[in-house]
Amino acid sequence: MIALDNRCDLSQRVILDHYKKPRHRGRTNLVHLEQRGRTPYCGDTIDLTVQIGQTGDTIEDIQFEGEGCSIAMASADLMADVLRGQSIAEALETVDRFLAMMQGQAEFPQKSKNLSKLNVMQVVSHPLRLKCAKLAWYTLKAALESSK
Repeated sequence: MIALDNRCDLSQRVILDHYKKPRHRGRTNLVHLEQRGRTPYCGDTIDLTVQIGQTGDTIEDIQFEGEGCSIAMASADLMADVLRGQSIAEALETVDRFLAMMQGQAEFPQKSKNLSKLNVMQVVSHPLRLKCAKLAWYTLKAALESSK
């Protein structure tokens, strides 16, 4: 078992890596959904673009642009990693699960192939930083729900 200090250090390194070297920064080739999100408390902004697959029910790609703290930007990048390839219904379930986990209403999974990547966000506990971590997720939820 990893000691708490080591786990926090590892989580912080992963967050900084996704902040400094995002894998999903930019715009999708085809833009089927687009949504802007903003955190009024600290000024984080995010613009998400989503490319839906040919069947019309699968997320083919998610990209983001924006300005914000390391937590907001890393969370957006991790979200794109986890949700690519999921159906829209699965993605909405994953978004709800992540939001519940961040609010302490659900456990972070240890073994789930995709969701375990999100364990690094457990180190975020300050109420204002939680808003930063959830910004991209609420923004994507709004985009997906508006497409129904």
